[in-house]
Amino acid sequence: MHEFDKCGKYQIQHHGDSILRMARVRAIVSWKPVQTELVQHRRLPDGLIEALHQGEAQPDTYLLEIATYPEARVARQVMDDIALSWLGRHVLPEVVVLFLYPRGKVVPAETIKLNSRQGCTTWKASWRIVKLWEVPADDLLASGDIGVVPWVPLAQFDGPPEPIIRECRARIDQIRSRVQKENLLAITQFLARVRYNDEALFEILGGRKAMIESPLIQELKKEWTEDAKREGRREGRREGRREGEIKALMTVLIRRFGANAGALQTEIRATGDDARLKELIEHAATCRSLASFRKKVNA
Repeated sequence: MHEFDKCGKYQIQHHGDSILRMARVRAIVSWKPVQTELVQHRRLPDGLIEALHQGEAQPDTYLLEIATYPEARVARQVMDDIALSWLGRHVLPEVVVLFLYPRGKVVPAETIKLNSRQGCTTWKASWRIVKLWEVPADDLLASGDIGVVPWVPLAQFDGPPEPIIRECRARIDQIRSRVQKENLLAITQFLARVRYNDEALFEILGGRKAMIESPLIQELKKEWTEDAKREGRREGRREGRREGEIKALMTVLIRRFGANAGALQTEIRATGDDARLKELIEHAATCRSLASFRKKVNA
């Protein structure tokens, strides 16, 4: 779902206040996205926003997590996000979780409580959930906020989707900035695909041409290409390292047990787990016979 993640992050960076308003956060005087790389960690929040409210002297920090579907794992992700915010900024953020479309029977948690094994420590957190399919599309459109338009096709409305999609297109066409217009058309298409599988609807939003011309999509393609290159280099290094380990393992086996050990090479290569290969290398140095090693390979 990488493309939806990217679209969500774009919306946070450029229209984060619109998301907050969908979460019933009011009286925002000004806002800005802030860096999400709080500490080095494999999992980062989708977005952080500092919003200054009317009558307040200091901005508040909002942490945004966007999930395509309600899933049980989201609650743990939110707890990770809260912990990261506290570790990196010593700020307890206002957390908003946005779900795009219903699927399955999972009831998303709005709170979680963790207890240490011995009961000395309790950690409880709660957050605000926005189920986009329960937000009236008319309310979003009535706000006049262009930042909410890409979310409208996933909101609640009666009747066929075509009139809503056409209204989204009309709103986006009023934007003067070509870059912003092209990006919002592409993002609206991406998000609409979560709910619909009708190319005629996507043509209303510019279809394939709009997707190709969008600067955001060009950025995505560049990012995917770079990711593929990096993964290819990593895979090449892994394969090279693995090939070296297999050759070393076969050398040990042949020197210890003779040429007959070469017959095991095919079975050893079929061992896909690097940790398993390491076990075999260690066993090759200590096992008493080729039969013992073969038993380990087939275990």
